[in-house]
Amino acid sequence: MATYIVGDIQGCYDALQRLLEKIQFDPASDRLWCPGDLVNRGGQSLETLRLLESLGDRFTMTLGNHDIYLLKEDWKYPDGGSASREMDVILHAHDRARLMDWLRQQPLAFWSADHNVLMVHAGVIPQWTLEQTLSCAGEVETALQSGNSGKFFSKMSKNWVRRWNDNRTGWKRRRLICNILTRLRFCDSNGKIVSSVSGPPGSQPYSYKPWFKHKHRQTRNVTVAFGHWAALGLVLKKKLVCMDSGCVWGGRLSALRLEDRQLFQVPGKFHRRPFV
Repeated sequence: MATYIVGDIQGCYDALQRLLEKIQFDPASDRLWCPGDLVNRGGQSLETLRLLESLGDRFTMTLGNHDIYLLKEDWKYPDGGSASREMDVILHAHDRARLMDWLRQQPLAFWSADHNVLMVHAGVIPQWTLEQTLSCAGEVETALQSGNSGKFFSKMSKNWVRRWNDNRTGWKRRRLICNILTRLRFCDSNGKIVSSVSGPPGSQPYSYKPWFKHKHRQTRNVTVAFGHWAALGLVLKKKLVCMDSGCVWGGRLSALRLEDRQLFQVPGKFHRRPFV
């Protein structure tokens, strides 16, 4: 039995199929993890969702910002009509309800004691411990899985705070948790995030650093696996694993076997647009 963590798929179903063939993935015994962004931009998001949902408990993921966007479109357009053609294909699918219910049940943070790995889509601010990360993620998961998830989505586009405060409450707190876990790249030492910069380290405003560069980060003693940052690229360090190797932008789709840290890659989808 092997556990593979694969980078942001973003609807690149053909590349995912090639990668699964390359690693000789056995759904009867192997496990597949993904730090999110299953959908959007690759052109085959529906096929990707169907494949991964069919794996049942052999597949583990955390929600990414594009997955959250799809759930918001599902709430906003009960009869279809999304401006995103790729999202609208999903909204008109006969199995839409089952797929959206499955996606809504997925976590924003996942911890494996066996592998000493914390998986999130984007990152973790310096102040959060492992336990606080999982607890905060749970607050948003509860909102998404409740009958009141529409209120959460209606608040997502409002003006939002950028600095973490343990005492913050309500929808502003949940919205900030969601943005940290699904959009974080740079922050300051006090947990103030900047989400408007998607370039590589060095492109951020003064006083901000990549979230994993802060000296007193509380999660530095566990391995954090994430995606979201194509401009950062593949990072395979002892305590830091970034699996976004830009598949949808013409890079590669990557899988890391956690048992021996062997890397597997296949060519991704050619795309002319810049990283975002």
